[in-house]
Amino acid sequence: MQMLDWIVLISTLLLIVIYGTYQSRGSKNVQDYLKGGNTSKWWTIGLSVMATQASAITFLSTPGQAFNDGMGFVQFYFGLPIAMVVICMVFIPLYHRLKVYTAYEFLENRFDLKTRTLTAILFLIQRGLAAGITIFAPAIILSAVLGWNLLLLNIIIGVLVIIYTVSGGTKAVNVTQKHQMIVIFTGMIIAFFLIINKLPDNVTFSKALDIAGASGKMEVLDFSFDLNNRYTVWSGIIGGTFLMLSYFGTDQSQVQRYLSGKSLKEMQIGMIFNGLLKVPMQFFILCIGVMVFVFYQFNQAPVNFNPTATDVVLDSKYAQDYKDIQDQQQRNFDKKKEIIANFITNSNPEAAQSIATLNTDNDKLRADARQLIDRAGESKNLKVESNDKDYVFIHFILHNLPRGLIGLLLAVILSAAMSSTSSELNALASTTVMDLYKRNTSEKSDTDMVKASRWFTLAWGVVAIGVACVANLAENLIQLVNIIGSIFYGNVLGIFLLAFFFKFVKANAVFTSALITQVLVITLFLLNQYELINLPFLWLNFVGCFLAIIIAMLIDFDKIPPKYKTVLVGLIAILLYFAYLILNNTPS
Repeated sequence: MQMLDWIVLISTLLLIVIYGTYQSRGSKNVQDYLKGGNTSKWWTIGLSVMATQASAITFLSTPGQAFNDGMGFVQFYFGLPIAMVVICMVFIPLYHRLKVYTAYEFLENRFDLKTRTLTAILFLIQRGLAAGITIFAPAIILSAVLGWNLLLLNIIIGVLVIIYTVSGGTKAVNVTQKHQMIVIFTGMIIAFFLIINKLPDNVTFSKALDIAGASGKMEVLDFSFDLNNRYTVWSGIIGGTFLMLSYFGTDQSQVQRYLSGKSLKEMQIGMIFNGLLKVPMQFFILCIGVMVFVFYQFNQAPVNFNPTATDVVLDSKYAQDYKDIQDQQQRNFDKKKEIIANFITNSNPEAAQSIATLNTDNDKLRADARQLIDRAGESKNLKVESNDKDYVFIHFILHNLPRGLIGLLLAVILSAAMSSTSSELNALASTTVMDLYKRNTSEKSDTDMVKASRWFTLAWGVVAIGVACVANLAENLIQLVNIIGSIFYGNVLGIFLLAFFFKFVKANAVFTSALITQVLVITLFLLNQYELINLPFLWLNFVGCFLAIIIAMLIDFDKIPPKYKTVLVGLIAILLYFAYLILNNTPS
C-alpha cells in the first residue's frame, strides 16, 4: 500500500459517510427515519436492494469461487427473477396497501401477536449473526493480507457504518448505497479490463475463455438432479426461488429498502430492475474470477493465497514438505505454459486435455498443501485458515494492480461491507422498535420512537461488531451467509405463504408449526454437517417452507376445505419423494 492508495481509500470511504450523513439530516419522525419519508425512486430502490445483498463477501468470495470451481455458482441465482415477479405481484401490493413499517406487522393482522413476535425474533437471530459476518469477512482477509489488526478493522468498519445509520436511518442507508454501488461497479469494471490487459498480447478474451474452458471453468449449467452437486439448475431454480422469495419478501433488511419507495409502481420497478441486473452482475463477477484463473496460467500463483497460512507452515516441521509441493507446482507451471502456447496456436483437443490434467494435478497439490497447513496450525495450537478461496482476488489486487487502483478496489470491498451492514442494522433496529418495543410498551411519541430507533441501531451495531470479533471462517464466506439464511428462511417463508394463501389456517396452528419446523430444519442441517444425510444447504429453504405449511395444515386438519386436502396430499407426496432422494443420495 502506497500513499496514493491510502488517500484514495480513506477519501472514498469518508466522502460516502459524510455525504450520507449530510443528505439524511433532519429525520425527525418515524416515517422519515424508518421509511425515508417514502421518497425513493425506482433506481435508488434497485441499487439499494442490490447493495444490501452484494456485501464485501460477494466481491471477495465470488471471484475465488470461480477461480476454484468455475462459473457454476451463477446457477444459485437462477431463482431470483422468478422470485422478483412473485414479490411484485403478491408481497409489495399487500405491504403497500397495509402501510406497514415491517413485514412482520402483517402477520399480527393475519394471525396474532405471538406469531408476529416469533417471526421477528427468527429474523433478528439470523440477521444479527449475518451482520457480524459482513463486518468480519473483509476484516479477516484484509488483516491477513495487509497485516492490519483484525480487532481494530472490525471496530473501524462497524463504527463507520453506525455513524451514518444512526444519524439518518433508512434515507441515509439508501443515499449511501446508491453511491457505494457506483464505486463498486466502477472498481469491478476497471479490475476486469486490467486483468484482460495483463494477459499476453496473443491471448484475446476469446482465447482466455478457451483456456478456462479447457480446465472446466466455463461449465455454467448442470441439469443433473444429483444432491451431491451443490449448485445445479434445479437447486438454483427450486431452492434458489424459495430462498430469494423469503429473503426479498420477508427479510426486513430487504423489505425496508422497497418500503421507502415513493409509490407502488416505483417499488415494483425497483425490484424488477434488481431481478434483471442481479444475475448478469453475478455472472460478471464470476467471470472476473475466471479471468484471474487464466492470468495465473501465465503467472506463477502461490500454493496457498493466504499469506498467514503460508508463514505458519513454513515456520513448522512441515516446511520441507510444503517446499516440495511448491517445487512440484513450479514444474507443473513451466510444463503448462508450453502446452498453453501450443493450445493458443492450434486449439487441439490433446493440448486441452493436457491443460485439464495439469490443473487437476495442481488442485491436488493445493489440497495437500492445505492439509499441511492444518497440521502446522494444530501443532502450534493456532487457528489458521487453509482454505484460501476468499484470498484469491485480494491477492491479485495487491500484487498486480497499479498504485491508486489498489486503494480503489479496497474501497470497493469496504464500501460493500458498509452498505450491507448498514441495511442490516437499519432493519434490525426497525424490527426491534416496531415489532417488539412499540408493541409491548405504552404509547410513545414520534420523538421517542426515533430516539429508540437510534439507540437500537447503536446497540445492534455493537452486537454486530461483537459477533465479528468472535467469528470463525467457514469453507467459503459467501456460503456461510447463505447457510445461516437457509436455516431460517424456509420456515419464515412458509409462515407468510400460509398467511397469503391458506386463509383457513389459524394462529395457534401456524405458531406451533413454526416452532416444530425450526427444530426440524436445524436437526436436518446438523445431520448433514455430520454426514448422516446428504442435504445441501440450499434445499433447506424448500424443505423448511413445505414443512411449515404441511404441519400447520395437519394441526388444523378439521378446518381444511375439501379442495385443500388434495393440495395437502400433493405437498406431502412431494416432500416424501424429496426425502427418498435424500436417503438415496446418502452414503451408507
